[in-house]
Amino acid sequence: MSTERDSETTFDEDSQPNDEVVPYSDDETEDELDDQGSTVEPEQNRVNREAEENREPFRKECTWQVKANDRKYHEQPHFMNTKFFCIKESKYANNAIKTYKYNAFTFIPMNLFEQFKRAANLYFLILLILQAIPQISTLAWYTTLVPLLLVLGVTAIKDLVDDVARHKMDKEINNRTCEVIKDGRFKVAKWKDIQVGDVIRLKKNDFVPADILLLSSSEPNSLCYVETAELDGETNLKFKMSLEITDQYLQREDTLATFDGFIECEEPNNRLDKFTGTLFWRNTSFPLDADKILLRGCVIRNTDFCHGLVIFAGADTKIMKNSGKTRFKRTKIDYLMNYMVYTIFVVLMLLSAGLAIGHAYWEAQVGNYSWYLYDGEDDTPSYRGFLNFWGYIIVLNTMVPISLYVSVEVIRLGQSHFINWDLQMYYAEKDTPAKARTTTLNEQLGQIHYIFSDKTGTLTQNIMTFKKCCINGQIYGDHRDASQHNHNKIEQVDFSWNTYADGKLAFYDHYLIEQIQSGKEPEIRQFFFLLAVCHTVMVDRTDGQLNYQAASPDEGALVNAARNFGFAFLARTQNTITISELGTERTYNVLAILDFNSDRKRMSIIVRTPEGNIKLYCKGADTVIYERLHRKNPTKQETQDALDIFANETLRTLCLCYKEIEEKEFAEWNKKFMAASVASTNRDEALDKVYEEIEKDLILLGATAIEDKLQDGVPETISKLAKADIKIWVLTGDKKETAENIGFACELLTEDTTICYGEDINSLLHARMENQRNRGGVYAKFAPSVQEPFFPPGGNRALIITGSWLNEILLEKKTKRSKILKLKFPRTEEERRMRTQSKRRLEAKKEQRQKNFVDLACECSAVICCRVTPKQKAMVVDLVKRYKKAITLAIGDGANDVNMIKTAHIGVGISGQEGMQAVMSSDYSFAQFRYLQRLLLVHGRWSYIRMCKFLRYFFYKNFAFTLVHFWYSFFNGYSAQTAYEDWFITLYNVLYSSLPVLLMGLLDQDVSDKLSLRFPGLYIVGQRDLLFNYKRFFVSLLHGVLTSMILFFIPLGAYLQTIGLDTSYWTFVNAFSIFGSIALYFGIMFDIHSAGIHVLFPSTFQFTGTASNALRQPYIWLTIILTVAVCLLPVVAIRFLSMTIWPSESDKIQKHRKRLKAEEQWQRRQQVFRRGVSSRRSAYAFSHQRGYADLISSGRSIRKKRSPLDAIVADGTAEYRRTGDS
Repeated sequence: MSTERDSETTFDEDSQPNDEVVPYSDDETEDELDDQGSTVEPEQNRVNREAEENREPFRKECTWQVKANDRKYHEQPHFMNTKFFCIKESKYANNAIKTYKYNAFTFIPMNLFEQFKRAANLYFLILLILQAIPQISTLAWYTTLVPLLLVLGVTAIKDLVDDVARHKMDKEINNRTCEVIKDGRFKVAKWKDIQVGDVIRLKKNDFVPADILLLSSSEPNSLCYVETAELDGETNLKFKMSLEITDQYLQREDTLATFDGFIECEEPNNRLDKFTGTLFWRNTSFPLDADKILLRGCVIRNTDFCHGLVIFAGADTKIMKNSGKTRFKRTKIDYLMNYMVYTIFVVLMLLSAGLAIGHAYWEAQVGNYSWYLYDGEDDTPSYRGFLNFWGYIIVLNTMVPISLYVSVEVIRLGQSHFINWDLQMYYAEKDTPAKARTTTLNEQLGQIHYIFSDKTGTLTQNIMTFKKCCINGQIYGDHRDASQHNHNKIEQVDFSWNTYADGKLAFYDHYLIEQIQSGKEPEIRQFFFLLAVCHTVMVDRTDGQLNYQAASPDEGALVNAARNFGFAFLARTQNTITISELGTERTYNVLAILDFNSDRKRMSIIVRTPEGNIKLYCKGADTVIYERLHRKNPTKQETQDALDIFANETLRTLCLCYKEIEEKEFAEWNKKFMAASVASTNRDEALDKVYEEIEKDLILLGATAIEDKLQDGVPETISKLAKADIKIWVLTGDKKETAENIGFACELLTEDTTICYGEDINSLLHARMENQRNRGGVYAKFAPSVQEPFFPPGGNRALIITGSWLNEILLEKKTKRSKILKLKFPRTEEERRMRTQSKRRLEAKKEQRQKNFVDLACECSAVICCRVTPKQKAMVVDLVKRYKKAITLAIGDGANDVNMIKTAHIGVGISGQEGMQAVMSSDYSFAQFRYLQRLLLVHGRWSYIRMCKFLRYFFYKNFAFTLVHFWYSFFNGYSAQTAYEDWFITLYNVLYSSLPVLLMGLLDQDVSDKLSLRFPGLYIVGQRDLLFNYKRFFVSLLHGVLTSMILFFIPLGAYLQTIGLDTSYWTFVNAFSIFGSIALYFGIMFDIHSAGIHVLFPSTFQFTGTASNALRQPYIWLTIILTVAVCLLPVVAIRFLSMTIWPSESDKIQKHRKRLKAEEQWQRRQQVFRRGVSSRRSAYAFSHQRGYADLISSGRSIRKKRSPLDAIVADGTAEYRRTGDS
């Protein structure tokens, strides 16, 4: 029994999820997880494992082999994979990116194949073949061929235009250039020509063309600074560093050309933060990790040049592996439309079968006894009925709308252009218009239930701004003059007195500047000195200007603030830091840097002043700083109140403190520090323990408040979308505190929101699973499903959950399974059966748990998932799609959002400074989040309403036209004769009736765009599928049947007039389309009945003068008027009663639209500050990882004169020999 329970374990019950870390990598295998811990394994398992290892020539995870400067090596037979029959290709992808579908040779066959996969097109192809059989066809072949060719041609042209655009984009990327070693020299080559094993050179501001191993660079110790905006949307710089051996030996062109290193590494995967491999060179092996790899999509910054070895190219690169599987997206209306077409097929078959039976009966009773009907054929009535079945399939073929699909495509194309042309979605600052990158999803924009949004670069600008501070209990940053008087309107502080000010800081508190300059309060100067000295920022000078390179934008904002207030960080070496203090340069000795990590939530620096004093300066989250303060801190309460105020304003806060250290105390501590620094095991834990000893009894200086600037209009947009009953979930890789802070800033969260965290959710789900098990078992298929709410009614709740808790809750956490499952020897049938049953129970439990989580999350007004991986983002979207059957939209800006964007029904990319990877994978793109409200509430809603009206009228007009043949059959012996002439049937859908319906589908609008935004509740009709469903379809069918009866029994058709009753937005174009179509009908009718065309085609046009003679008769016109009246009066009456007695929200707004003026300005909700709120939202302003402290302390980032190459070679060889011996 215990063995079975062990085998079902899928997550560690002992381990608590860590909110601070991103969970395991997406592609992590169970073998890798098993290697992380050592357990006692059974003897039989050990024997099996050792035998397995002996059979494998390489380590299991390192099977990818790369040889530098040797393309032929990668073309060996054992690297070739069979692609198709005997055709083989290398397992190493080339670097060309291909997103297009067709080329010049495959376009026609592939496009025709795809089009004939549509049921309607295939049906009409079969129909065309049937019409070539004289025995069954009463219609000319061109009645089907002309519409079919038109449909195929228009669709093919649209597909061709889309694919040409993809070709251009691929060509632009593939034809970018960089320098590659060829024939012993660097030569310019296109990206598409780069191959695995090539050595390349990149320069400042170049994009990285493939995943490369950094060999050397122009920076000290071959550091290389990169911007990863394409990958994660973050614009702060990150650093990579090469191996010491490649840094020393591979600087010159000739040495790079002769480089023959061999690399064994992991297979291509999507793990952006992980890499495992080994470099074999000069008879020595060197371990490789992610810090030495430059990923495709990164941009080289602040580095003049660098050299690299291509490891993964093209489709094998990590950014492409993260793009996820490209899914063919279709709208909800598309699926519904197909089912309705299938319904029409069934109706057509039934009608044809019924009429065929009627003809067989008529032949038996009448036809065989009427000599004047004898046609020379002695066929039986049954056979004649069989032929008539196919005849009616042809005659009634217009019930199946061949032009439906092409008309839908034309409407969607027009709606896409309206989005592209919308100047209110154009971002002038970046010259970025909105772009509909697909033409097939427009109406689905009007049916969105859930929006999944990234945070960094999507909701925020990823720009940190110093806004306020609290120093010695006094808050600074309000609008006030030097006399401490508050003013609503006051000019910005003039920093021209400071030569190092960058002029970018907008600050309005003149009193703080007066205090700094007067020096009356030394704590103020010490506060900004701390900001200038306690950090891991790098600095360089360009044209006399200081440029800071920070590990996080928060830290950069603080150092820049200190610079503007007169305390400028100028330079640093391995052991010193130079600060300009109000114009006076002073250099301090750096004795130790106590770096930040996610557990410490703080960083410190210990310096010796020029006067010889030793001081520790520390900054960190208030929760950890307050625990380490000295008992006697007079401003502790005032600073805490200030923190509450800052948090209420959704600012990111840090506490600053310091202490003076005696020489003896520091000497004792430094011995422990040095010992921990060189510890061979658990070095980080040892250092953290030593840090704790010195970071105590601190004196509080104050707190900073930084604004993580939201994009313009984010709160307003979220408010409007919420009123449209659209729920927004934020999925981000950022820290929990930061994500929560942004939730309050964009007003997803408010002060009266009850927040549930991972542990709360876990306990609720555990209780629900127990209740379900007690009610009949989780796995009982026939147990009645009881939908009980997780929370009591009322109240505003939000869910904030981290990636680690998400894996725990959804049973996605990968850990070691019982070793009994990994036995290699054959199992008995009983063991196999038990294992299968166990796996099924686990899957059922997992599925039920996931469904419960989705139900719980959907009860919350807001959901924020933080510290999640790209795969988890896509998983959350997929769970809502799967269990809620809701229409989803995902919006993001980086490569880490691509999988989510492709998984959602609709993907939106934010274009701008953060890169184009998300945009290239999206369905729609624009520059600012605020444009989302216009995309959905205006364009989406209009598109949905227009498409629904179009489809209802399209089905109606086809039924009304076609079923006249059905009534006519009762008077012609069910003989499949047509009630119309051939050319009228041919041109009916193409010319006579297409334009009015088409223009309504393109131009109609019930209310204006301003009113659509002012009343978001109008959007709900699309979410509930109220305008197009099976009920509406059958109403259109019934309406068509009644109209066809009128058209037959009161001859001549005037049904086109009914479209005017449902046109909400009348323009000259609409009027012209309706009356122009009628005029076109009469014009063509006179032409085909004229003598001139009869002379040209006597066998085809035989009814010369029929039209002119018929229209001279008064009763014809009376019949037309009577028919129109009978068709229209019931519709008018029903419409009038509906709008009077049961008006919709749209009808009410239309009635009062003259009274409704311009849209009211959205008033932002005023936050009520409540003093003493315990749940402070303090988002400590550090990077997610350690900063540059290791680089600074080791001196590897400091420029120094290079030694002669001979000396380097001699010293290096000795060093590597010692390494090899060890």
